[in-house]
This record gives sequence, C-alpha cells and structure tokens, in this order.
Amino acid sequence: MAQHTLHTSTFKKTLLASAMAATLVGTGLVSTAAQAENTLRMAYDADPVSLDIHEQLSGGILQLSHMTHDPLVRWNDSLEFEPRLAADWEQVDDTTMRMSLREGVKFHSGNTFTADDVVWTIERLQRSPDFKAIFDPIESVTAVDDHTVEIITKKPYPLLLNLATYAFPMDSAFYSGEAEDGDPKDEIVKNGNSFASRNVSGTGPYTVADRQQGVRTEFERNPNYWDTESPGNVDTIILKPISENATRVAALLSGDVDFIAPVPPNDLERVRESEDAKLVTMSGTRIIFFHMNQERVEAFQDPRVRQAFAYAVNQEAIADRLMKGFATPAAQFSPEGYAGHVESLEKRYDLERAQTLMAEAGYADGFDITMMAPNNRYVNDAKIAQAVAAMLARINVNVDLSTLPKAQYWGEYDDRAADMMLIGWHADTEDSANFHEYLTACVDLDTGAGQYNAGNYCNPALDALVAEANVEVDRAERAAMLQEVEQTLYDEAAILPLHWQDLAWASANHVNIEPVLNVMNFPYLGDLVMDAE
Repeated sequence: MAQHTLHTSTFKKTLLASAMAATLVGTGLVSTAAQAENTLRMAYDADPVSLDIHEQLSGGILQLSHMTHDPLVRWNDSLEFEPRLAADWEQVDDTTMRMSLREGVKFHSGNTFTADDVVWTIERLQRSPDFKAIFDPIESVTAVDDHTVEIITKKPYPLLLNLATYAFPMDSAFYSGEAEDGDPKDEIVKNGNSFASRNVSGTGPYTVADRQQGVRTEFERNPNYWDTESPGNVDTIILKPISENATRVAALLSGDVDFIAPVPPNDLERVRESEDAKLVTMSGTRIIFFHMNQERVEAFQDPRVRQAFAYAVNQEAIADRLMKGFATPAAQFSPEGYAGHVESLEKRYDLERAQTLMAEAGYADGFDITMMAPNNRYVNDAKIAQAVAAMLARINVNVDLSTLPKAQYWGEYDDRAADMMLIGWHADTEDSANFHEYLTACVDLDTGAGQYNAGNYCNPALDALVAEANVEVDRAERAAMLQEVEQTLYDEAAILPLHWQDLAWASANHVNIEPVLNVMNFPYLGDLVMDAE
C-alpha cells in the first residue's frame, strides 16, 4: 500500500546498487527443489538473452553482470566511486591509472581472482562488438603483480573510473581452451550459441543454479562471497519472466511472486491501493526513440523529411495517454542533469508544419515504410509503435508495423531489418557522450562506433567534437561541446525522440526493495533484505 518516489537527483547515487541488482534480472532458470529459507520469487517482463556478459550491451545483461559478477568499482549513494574488486586506485599521470585489487576473492569455479583476470576481461571487452566503443580509450592494461593492474589510456581520459563500473572481471581460466564442440570457450557470438552464453563463473553474490531461457532461472547465494559486510539475506532467487503486464501484476497481488518489474502505468493505482504490496517509483533517464534508416529510405536523407516526422509525432499525447503521465516527453537524448542537456530544446509537435515540410521535400503524397519494435522490452513499447504509426499516417506515410519479443527483436535490430526501429537507451557511462557514440556516430565496425545506429545518420564533425570532449578535463568546456552535439542532432532531426521512461517496481511488504533500487534499473539484489513474513 505504501508508495515511495525516488527523484532523478538520486539516480547517480543509486547507480551502483542498480548495477548489481541488474544481474539477477538476466540469468537463467531455477528448479523447484531449491526453496531455501529466504527465497525471492520474482517476475520481470523478460530475462537476459545470454549468460555471456559481453555479448550484448543491454539492461538485462548488466543486471546479470551485477548478480553473478562484481565490477572493479561502482557508484555509491554519495555520488562517489565505491571500491569493489578494485580496493584502491591512483592516477599515476595524465594517462596512467594503477589499481590495487582485492585479495582472497574466489570465482564460482574455485579459481582465485588475480590481475590476469582483469587484463583478460578488458582485452575481451575491447573485441566485443557491443562494448569495444566504450573501452576504445584504453591503450593497454598490464598486470604489475597478482593484485595490481595498470591501465593506460591513449589520451587523458576523465571518464576512466566510469568505464571501470562496466568492467566485471571474468574467470579467465574457466573461459580458456576449447569447448566440447571444438570452439574457443571465450568466443563472443552475437545472438548465438557459445560456451560463454551457457556457462558462467564470476565473483558475484549469486551463482546460476539452473536456467531455461524464457521460462525460469534459479540463482543461489554464493557461499564463498567475499563481501561479508553485505546486508543481503536472500538465499535463492527464482526469476520467471512474465511478459504480459496484467498477469505479472496479478502474480504479485495474489502472492505468487514477491517482486515484479516493471509495473505498467495502467496498474500503478491498483498496486498502490493494495494492502499486501508496496510500490516504488522513480523518474527515469532512459530515452525511448525511433531511428530513421537513411540507407534503406532515400527520403530520410532529406533533413526536412526527418523534421516532418518529428513534427508529426505528439510526444505529449503518448506520455499522457499511453504512459498515463509516467514518462517525460523528450526532444533530445540527454535528460536534465546530464552535461549535454540543452534546456531550450522543445518538443516539435505541429501537424501543419509537418505537412508543409513533406510538401517542400517533394513528398506531399507520402510514401510507404516498414517499422519494427519490441513488444516486451520497454513499457508499452508495442502500443507506442502503433501510436507513432497512426500519427505518421496524418502526413500520408503508410507504415507496415511488426512487433516482436525481445529475444527475436535484437537479431532483427542488428540486421537493420526495418526502415524505422524503436530502441531505448540509458547512457552506460552516465554521460551524454555515450548517446552519440553508440546511437548516432558514423558506423565504424573496427572501433564499435555507431554500434546501435540503426538510422545510419553520419556527421563526421560531431564525431570529432565528441572525441575532443572525451579528453577535455574542464567540465564547463566539455559541457559546451556536448550541448553543441545535442543542438546539432536536434536541428538535423537525426532521431525521432519520444520520452524518458519512468521506472516502477513493486514487492510484497516483507521485501525491502527500496534500498537496492536506482535509476539505472539494476536493483542490487545481492544486498536485498527480506523480513520474516
């Protein structure tokens, strides 16, 4: 019955906690036999696509990472970096950081964690199609001794500790050699089948006891977990993905599960009024938007057409009617509080202006396009796509819409299989540059730039400006550069922004979820406390 609202200002404070929490969201499946003294039964809208934490850069995978692994550092609730597997660090010079690693840490396999595992992990991240752009600033990483690593960047880089929150050391010995099928155990297979996608050995608070992807996953508390000061008292977590919103909420209110996420906007009041559940809400920073593929549709190469699409879509109506006010309409990537946020950018909805722009571009009669969206990844994702398709019809654009479960959608997204594709993005480094690097940068398969740029927008001048910002240590100068990037993306209508998605979780009264939640939507379930019922 109780409701708690966490404000946007706390999102970085809870970042760390969220990352850890996120791990649990994604792993595998659980067997009914493992009912421990404290068992958390939870239902998410989907589970992770893989156990390989380097296969996909997504919320589900990062949630999994925080459950089965530990990062080098993480954000604490005072907006500072908290030591995790890196016990301490020092900036030796402008491009060199030395980290002292925690001793006495064991992987789930029983192998001892050492500096070699950090080196192996970062080098693997640098060849991951999804992660290599984030780790591109790193020139080298070297094991000085068993418990010391030295990281050297190509240029002075102010966000190195931000990157360290995404480095979850893997068990290099466990992933070395060949699997039974003869393939390397460390290979990264996007949307495929590999040793790492089926097996996991991390240092995190939970092991994967059983996994049936898309059906059920069971996590068991790591009996040898190094963090003996964690307040967490959950012995077993059973994750069952329930994609249908009403069914997921009903499972909580009937007592079939103890924790659910997300809570859909239509059911917020239903949960809030329940005597047997509590609701926690938070303003979000994940941007929901559409790409317009300039290689598939010639018309999208004309900025007037892209601007017309932006003017044709009523973000306020989507936020108010579909999201029930549980979203913040957006005109740019960066939410308020990010360095690149431009306060003056306004939503564009103006149907008459949209029609005029289409006529000026020579498309008064419109044209046909294909559109794809997931139907179980973001809040009301399929309904949002349907609404946008209907709005585009007012400028004579005929949309052939397909919606797919998340597990199938990402393969189609990687293939750029439609003219417009829906995606949501939370900046992985909590920094505005990350949006452009992954979503609108000129596509470069070697560096990983533009890895999720399904619009094939390309402005080399912006790429150069972001690269310059990434080595600028003066915060005001850096913010000005990133704001120029946002302004240009807005002027050129590089994307079709919709809203920043708000967050909502709910649990049974005996589950203390609020301390482990954060704006990244990675509940730190390793620290979760359950009271006696």
